Amino acid sequence: MKLSIRPDAVLVQAVIAGALSFAHLHDLAQAAGQTGWKAWAYPVSVDLLLVAAWRRLRAQRSRLAWCWFVVALVASLGANIATAGFLDMNHPPALLRLGVAGWPALAFLGGTLLAHQHTDHTPDPAPAPEPAPEPRPVVAVDRPETSHPVPEIPEAEPVPALPKAAPSVPPALIDHARKVATDHRARTGADIDAATLRARLGLPEDLALAIVAQLA
Repeated sequence: MKLSIRPDAVLVQAVIAGALSFAHLHDLAQAAGQTGWKAWAYPVSVDLLLVAAWRRLRAQRSRLAWCWFVVALVASLGANIATAGFLDMNHPPALLRLGVAGWPALAFLGGTLLAHQHTDHTPDPAPAPEPAPEPRPVVAVDRPETSHPVPEIPEAEPVPALPKAAPSVPPALIDHARKVATDHRARTGADIDAATLRARLGLPEDLALAIVAQLA
């Protein structure tokens, strides 16, 4: 089986840019006082943090991933600019030494946060509904027939209404009504009725009937 290798311009450009950035970071760390293997560990740490942040951005666009991606990119670009003649590599400033000395702790914090960030936000599956209980069979119970007939309850007879009691008439009112009745008989020649007495004295109907019954 023959393998065909095709050169990829983008891949070649990425290898060149990575190698240059790696060398610039090494030179900057060495100028800041980090010698030996420590000077080579700094570019590895920066590139690993940059790759980890980029992979997290491809899986999930979060502010945390963007933040650490920018931090690693600034460190890489800063080394490229500093080693291009903008910084005296023989006499680096104290701020550069401080930044290089604190980078391992910063890179460890960023890598830990990126590694333990949750990316799966799928909701938990809903629990399966419980099966409905099977209906119980209804068993018909045969009741024994009774030979004794149920007695019929007679309907209650309506209670007759009690007669209304005749209202009591004061004697003075009877005397006054008698005078009115005498005057009415003298003028008309007939006995006064309850309607006329009621109209003359302004009495209730039942009271007028009681007075006429006593005047008869």
